[in-house]
Amino acid sequence: MKVLVINCGSSSLKYQLINMENEDSLAQGLVERIGIEGSILTQKVPGKDKYIIEQPMKDHTDAIKLVLGALIDETHGVIKSMEEISAVGHRVVHGGEKYATSVVINDDVMASLEECVKLAPLHNPANIIGINACKNLMPSTPMVAVFDTAFHQTMPQEAYMYALPYELYTKHGIRKYGFHGTSHRFVSAQCAEMMGKNIEDLKIITCHLGNGASLSAVKNGKSVETSMGFTPLEGIAMGTRCGNIDPAIVTFLMKEENMSADDVNNLMNKQSGVLGLSGVSSDFRDIENAVKEGNERAKLSLDVYNYKVRQMIGAYAAAMGGVDAVVFTAGLGENAPETRKDICAGLEFLGIKIDAEKNNVRGKAVDVSAADATVKVFVIPTNEELVIARDTQELTSK
Repeated sequence: MKVLVINCGSSSLKYQLINMENEDSLAQGLVERIGIEGSILTQKVPGKDKYIIEQPMKDHTDAIKLVLGALIDETHGVIKSMEEISAVGHRVVHGGEKYATSVVINDDVMASLEECVKLAPLHNPANIIGINACKNLMPSTPMVAVFDTAFHQTMPQEAYMYALPYELYTKHGIRKYGFHGTSHRFVSAQCAEMMGKNIEDLKIITCHLGNGASLSAVKNGKSVETSMGFTPLEGIAMGTRCGNIDPAIVTFLMKEENMSADDVNNLMNKQSGVLGLSGVSSDFRDIENAVKEGNERAKLSLDVYNYKVRQMIGAYAAAMGGVDAVVFTAGLGENAPETRKDICAGLEFLGIKIDAEKNNVRGKAVDVSAADATVKVFVIPTNEELVIARDTQELTSK
């Protein structure tokens, strides 16, 4: 069985074709600038040269046509016809309270996704467009929606409710939802496997650290707390997002800086985080280079980022009544030894201690704990596409 995994953004599309017999990635690619001048598709296939197509794509249907064409291309492709694709798995950012698991897509599911647009106006519309484009081109191929929010639907009410008038929850669904759930689910399961223990007996803190970043407290295999909230803005400082701040800052800025609600929203989501603090970049590699050159604001931005993560780890140990393992994943978590070292410094009282030599690793699944640590620390590369493919296989095989 071959599963095509699709992850649609507003003007981009990531895809991967996975052979479920051995879970090997047959091809993966990225389509950029959909509906914008300079549209481009880049496909990578193991053992073949990179395949690049530059041609106008007015919408996601055009983009997916090009993806399918690239996959069946005689020279650069990996399959002979579209009939070899048994199912399509779609990453969907927001499933609201309705979906705690992945689902086969039907008319009712599509209606629910439309209802969630108000909760994820930047993401869900693109996800819906991608699904509809696939349905138009592959009408007889079963499709599955895998939600970023689903894994966190096991949070207890005291964790997901905000101390606002209860009617705002019942009327508008204002509560903590959490995101990156597919990643947190994958790496927590991998952590249990690496420890040789049943995940139902473990308390794990997963740190998905990148330009967008979140932590999750996974107790007995279930998410009981996570740092992102009603939107992906809540939580730790990120690349361009401010994370947790005093909410009164919003009204203060509207009054003192004569900013509109949209202005403040843009400031908090796109101009803040390490970009806003450093004045350098939202790319941590650029910031680390600036630190080496003596840039004090760049150093401050990293110190703030690391402090917020360290603080959250301590809070989640308290929320679960202890911790057995901490996992670092995603772009920064997997590839920044210095960041991991700085975050763990000061957590020795919890039993968290890393070995400097073991920690000198990038992009590999490895235990980096010190010999005398009582809490394991792991680096585990995430694989959200594989989770999506596995769920798609399971649901469509039934």
